[in-house]
Amino acid sequence: MTRFAQAYIASPRSLPLDAKRALRIMLIAKHAKGTGAPHPEDGTHAVYHREMRQTLEDIGVNLTVADDYRVLFERPDVDFLFPLLNRAGFMNSEMLAPLLCNRLDLPYLGASPILRGLSDDKHLTKRAAVARGVPTAPWAVYRRGAPIEEAHCPQGAHFVIKPNASSASWGVSDAHDWVGVRAAVVRLHAEGHDAIVERFIHGHDIEVSAITLDGEPLVLPTQIVEQADPSLLRTYAEKRNLSEGQAYVIRPLEDSPMLRLAEERARVMMREFMPFDYGRFEFRLDLSSGELQFLEVNLNCNLWSRKTISMAARQIGWSHEELIETILTESLERQGLIQRAYNVVAA
Repeated sequence: MTRFAQAYIASPRSLPLDAKRALRIMLIAKHAKGTGAPHPEDGTHAVYHREMRQTLEDIGVNLTVADDYRVLFERPDVDFLFPLLNRAGFMNSEMLAPLLCNRLDLPYLGASPILRGLSDDKHLTKRAAVARGVPTAPWAVYRRGAPIEEAHCPQGAHFVIKPNASSASWGVSDAHDWVGVRAAVVRLHAEGHDAIVERFIHGHDIEVSAITLDGEPLVLPTQIVEQADPSLLRTYAEKRNLSEGQAYVIRPLEDSPMLRLAEERARVMMREFMPFDYGRFEFRLDLSSGELQFLEVNLNCNLWSRKTISMAARQIGWSHEELIETILTESLERQGLIQRAYNVVAA
């Protein structure tokens, strides 16, 4: 047991054999039917999707694989959906799979559509943080069709501009004056996106991962993303391994008042999104002031074995397979499917 496991003692859960046999589970992901090779645009996301298919097969569930929303236009012959089909090329696509499942009365992994929408809308999530007393740096949202007014822009000398609903820093850029900010907002609007503008914080990201265990959030060891140059913006190409090199390192945040503060504030935000099954709560450590500012929430975050939540699970002695099986088992149990499986077997 590592020194991190000593502070986060928890045992993974196993899906009962009867449930594995009786429950029909569908994985839906863009690259789930792929070879596992990196994709020219999605990069290692394609590797991730193929790995998730293999992991579920190794767990031994009764698995069906799909890669298109259209399989949910009519109810498929399954009991549960494991949705990883998120960034689908249109705004607010995070909500579509759970919405289609709700229409079909089909249980699924993750939060409800309204909570997925709340977490996907960075502006609304920040409003929730403010309402719960969690500090977040000033920001402005510029919706498509609304005026682009300089008066709403936060004060500062360096700004981050990105789609208000994005992941992995897709579409992110920076600017040092209003002319640059406005040009970036106009570009995002032309591409079909709302834009959010934040003051750039010179520092490092703090990432708090959480899953559900025994019906309550379990906070896994918190990570710090240390950049070689904290004044530079992390890009989509870097996060998806589409560019050479990696100018940052992800490591456990050592026990400190900052660690305890990040986890305390993450727990406050979790109450806004329960039940969510799994997610990542992100903050930014301002190196100039020492302050910790809330950034965003990523429900249904990346479960790839090389990403933050799986790294955190390994630090308490869990394998990637154990992490996925625990998340799946908890969601199935929450929605009554494990008991239903027992009833099917008993009958």
